[in-house]
Amino acid sequence: MVIQELGWDDDTDDALRVAIEDAIDGDMVDGDYGNVVDAVLLWWRKEDGDLVDGLVDSLTDLVGGGAIWLLTPKVGRPNAVDASDIAEAAPIAGLSQTTTAAVSKDWAATRLVAPKTPA
Repeated sequence: MVIQELGWDDDTDDALRVAIEDAIDGDMVDGDYGNVVDAVLLWWRKEDGDLVDGLVDSLTDLVGGGAIWLLTPKVGRPNAVDASDIAEAAPIAGLSQTTTAAVSKDWAATRLVAPKTPA
């Protein structure tokens, strides 16, 4: 499994990153990878700009059927993203929100997928 990590910065959760790399038995790739990926891990903070643009950019290398895991600071943390902002941005970017979970002390993850289209 190839996971692309976007939006990494000094505030990301290194323990979570290591756990993901252990689970996939390899390193995550960055935005310069240049090939299709099975999933995207997008670290996003309120100060990062337009979430719709960030989500659309995340779709660039994502294989059909893949998921974007949007990681945002938990409510009450600096640069937390409102759940309503995610709920508004996802459909504009052509995505559906499926799951939200606390994944570390400071970060929550929201799973976003392209809606299934009838064959």
